Amino acid sequence: MSTPTLLTGCDPRGQWALLLLSAASGAADAFVFICVGQVFAGVMTGNLVLLGASAAGVGEHGVALRVITALVSYGFGVMCGAWMSERLRWPLPVMLLIEVALLAAAAVLWALDLITSGGDRLGLLVLIAAAMGIQGRIRATPTNYFTGTLTSLVSRVTLRSRNQDDGWVAGRLLAVVAGAAVTALAVRFWPGAAATVAVAPAAGALLIESVRRRLSRG
Repeated sequence: MSTPTLLTGCDPRGQWALLLLSAASGAADAFVFICVGQVFAGVMTGNLVLLGASAAGVGEHGVALRVITALVSYGFGVMCGAWMSERLRWPLPVMLLIEVALLAAAAVLWALDLITSGGDRLGLLVLIAAAMGIQGRIRATPTNYFTGTLTSLVSRVTLRSRNQDDGWVAGRLLAVVAGAAVTALAVRFWPGAAATVAVAPAAGALLIESVRRRLSRG
């Protein structure tokens, strides 16, 4: 059984969903890094590097616990995504709805100023990292890690073997940056709304995929 796909051919609606999920990923990682504390919600390579540095006695105090929490929570999200898609055969919009619900729960807790301790921040990290794990599992095209995406794009450009989707690929890279930038601005000027930035594009992707599913069913 295959992973549910966000794309069918060159359907621009599917490409827009990927762009929005990429923006959500950038926003989630920026929020967690700035507000939870020097870890990532979806970039597990970065977290493994931070864990290694912490094990060597370098880095911010307490970062190892946050990194381990992120790794375990992300892994749990991946497990849930795999179970929902491969065993339960839930449609993609349902799984995206669960992701949006997790991100929205984190946003509400943050907006209501209910995150007041280190333990609370760990709980917030659990919600967001689990959401990113689900997103990472249900995608057919990466939307929360981009080293391979950048490598492939630069290689094709260098060899002049670009394909028709490369504009969208570049757009996903820009969407990650945009999501992170908007979140950073929100932290600076509207801190209570900072966690909401990730919710909006994820909800947009959910809407697009719900419409696509309805249209595909006639």
